[in-house]
Amino acid sequence: MAIEVRIPTILRQYTDGQKAVEGNGETLAELFADLETRHAGIQARIVDEGAGGELRRFVNVYLNDEDVRFLDGINTKIADGDNVTILPAVAGGMA
Repeated sequence: MAIEVRIPTILRQYTDGQKAVEGNGETLAELFADLETRHAGIQARIVDEGAGGELRRFVNVYLNDEDVRFLDGINTKIADGDNVTILPAVAGGMA
């Protein structure tokens, strides 16, 4: 069994349009590295290597509906059967 990762529309260009993909790893960092092996370019959109490999500031990641920033961030432990949701923050509104 693997971890299901829900992909937002803006990142589906890296997953050939797939809404969800499967990945493996013991932490989110390992999961994103695993996804990169099959979906080149996706990791750079989620992880900011310039900030020590932390999640990008405007990317929200949820593990089983819990914000990982309130857990251990990119080092949050994951297990088979978990669901990870990636949600880039969206800005906008009236000027």
